[in-house]
Amino acid sequence: MPASTKSVYLYDTTLRDGTQGEGFQLSGLDKLRIAERLDQFGIDYIEGGWPGSNPKDVEFFREAKKLRLTHAKLAAFGSTRRADTAVENDPQVALLLEAETPVVTIFGKSWALHVTEVLRTTIEENQAMIRDTVAYLKKHGREVVYDAEHFFDGYKDDPTHALATLQAAADGGADIVVLCDTNGGTLPHEVATITAAVKAALPQTPVGIHTHNDCELAVANAIASVQAGAVQIQGTINGYGERTGNCNMTSVIPILQLKMSIPVVSELEKLRDLSYFVDDVSNNPHFARAPFIGRTAFAHKGGMHVNAVQKLARSYEHIRPEEVGNSQNILVSELSGQSNILIKAQEMGLALEKGSDAARNLLNSVKELENQGYSYESASGSLELLIRKETGNYQKYFDLKEYHTSFRHYPDGHNPVCEATVKLFINEQPQYTVAEGHGVVNALDLALRKALLIDYPQLSTVSLVDYKVRIIDGHDATAAQTRVLIVCSDGTTNWSTVGVSENIIEASWIALVDGMDYFLQRGISH
Repeated sequence: MPASTKSVYLYDTTLRDGTQGEGFQLSGLDKLRIAERLDQFGIDYIEGGWPGSNPKDVEFFREAKKLRLTHAKLAAFGSTRRADTAVENDPQVALLLEAETPVVTIFGKSWALHVTEVLRTTIEENQAMIRDTVAYLKKHGREVVYDAEHFFDGYKDDPTHALATLQAAADGGADIVVLCDTNGGTLPHEVATITAAVKAALPQTPVGIHTHNDCELAVANAIASVQAGAVQIQGTINGYGERTGNCNMTSVIPILQLKMSIPVVSELEKLRDLSYFVDDVSNNPHFARAPFIGRTAFAHKGGMHVNAVQKLARSYEHIRPEEVGNSQNILVSELSGQSNILIKAQEMGLALEKGSDAARNLLNSVKELENQGYSYESASGSLELLIRKETGNYQKYFDLKEYHTSFRHYPDGHNPVCEATVKLFINEQPQYTVAEGHGVVNALDLALRKALLIDYPQLSTVSLVDYKVRIIDGHDATAAQTRVLIVCSDGTTNWSTVGVSENIIEASWIALVDGMDYFLQRGISH
């Protein structure tokens, strides 16, 4: 371990262990971009992958030599030498050296079951494999991290054997031994007890922790190990990893720094941006309910709660959101009080007085509409239109006369035809348009735009980027209330609108109209 005043080091394995998670894939360029971002954030070690295991990792380590990391050390990952093979003749070990990283991390077997049943070798040879490989890498000037695979299972099965494998790594000169909860089934009190036992058995060797989340305890187990003396935490950004994932760095970092007063990064406020960056690069959706950095981490819906946080944020927030780069989010729903409405109006720049008729009317309208199936938590565009109408900040840019849709299917194999007609008035002038589309809703969208673009050409920048349908009361079968949520964008800003009806076409139309109306209200009146 490097000489430093830090008491806990961060070892990120997003680029290696994280990519073993289902749905998490990175190109060579993606891995380079994430490595640079991890370094900028202040991660101490970045595990890049397994050299030679696949062409992508070969490319990564070749290109990684050009990186100008200012803080982090890059690590190549691999295993101990093969059984009954001299370490200098093992091609996998040679590839670890060829990666030319300052740090090499190797794993070995801690569980006797794996030694005899998986490796099919002897206990003595397994210990020699660990000791020889560590010593060989140290001889070539590498900082060596030894990952003790299945350590907790191995220790619970045979403590003497498990500790002997760590001693072999220490005898070889390992800079740190890392205790791995590979199957993710160990509990925090067990992790603490076993970490303490390792510290007592190897008092001169630093200890690290690598946990998996199969029991939803990866972060808790990492913290328990630190409390028992571990000085390195291995994990991944957003908890990506095999099966249910690894220790989530976006949770464990703020816990260390804000809850335990253990400084690990200098700019914690960049945590949320880092989390979103990794999601975006890997083309994965952001987890809204993620602690600390999720969209709902500081969201408040209940009227009493909102009233309280308006007066004193820490009454319902365990940290200041901005400490991790997040922000408070006030939701409006049937559970809202006037405080919710007032805060949302203020955020939108609309004047609304506490206790006013407008505030009471708005609150009653929201409660009634939500009772009908509307939801404004994810439809801020429709909510703003409601507030505008009640506060006199609304201008009617068009009046609907009627719309009509049709779907024609031909049995002779011709493509089906979806058509929509829209008749509306703009400045008392009629507009009548027809459009065909890929589906009835798409035809409606095109016909509405066609009519509005004549007078409002700025709508040409608006596109529909998401469309979701939810059946609210399924017991009514095909007559059930349907909620449609639409997200529009002008290339710079996104906004969401909602429509509800027993008719999916009508629900879609309501949301579509709100989407266009919102843009006109914001774009023309501001």
